[in-house]
Amino acid sequence: MSVVLIQAQVCGVVLLREDGAALLQHRDDIPGIADPGLWVFPGGHREDHETSEQAARREVLEETSYRCGELQSLGIFSSAALGYQSDLTLEFFWARWDEGGVFECREGQELRFVRRDEMEQLPAVSYLGRVWDRALLAKQGAAV
Repeated sequence: MSVVLIQAQVCGVVLLREDGAALLQHRDDIPGIADPGLWVFPGGHREDHETSEQAARREVLEETSYRCGELQSLGIFSSAALGYQSDLTLEFFWARWDEGGVFECREGQELRFVRRDEMEQLPAVSYLGRVWDRALLAKQGAAV
């Protein structure tokens, strides 16, 4: 089965614990993997038959075995605005982490919860802090 992307769209999810820590994924440093060797939010490509939310849910499940609850949109970003050379769009969602939830490394890529103040110590994609801050603000607004 071939994969057809919708306008080269990638969808990611910021899974937030109550303390604001997010689940991050360390990308393998192998050919064909985007952002090799960097920490990112779980997510990936959108196929032609999927909505962005469906793609985000599928990718998180494939990469972490975690089933997301309600997803809230954080917006769509152009690749240029996030520092990429290629022509694609990245759409992010956020979701509360189910405290009883479990995750596992399904694709051989390390996964762990990281606090926002620890993020600066990690080799991470350039947009990580910006998207994370947006998710924290959205979470704060949702709690009101």
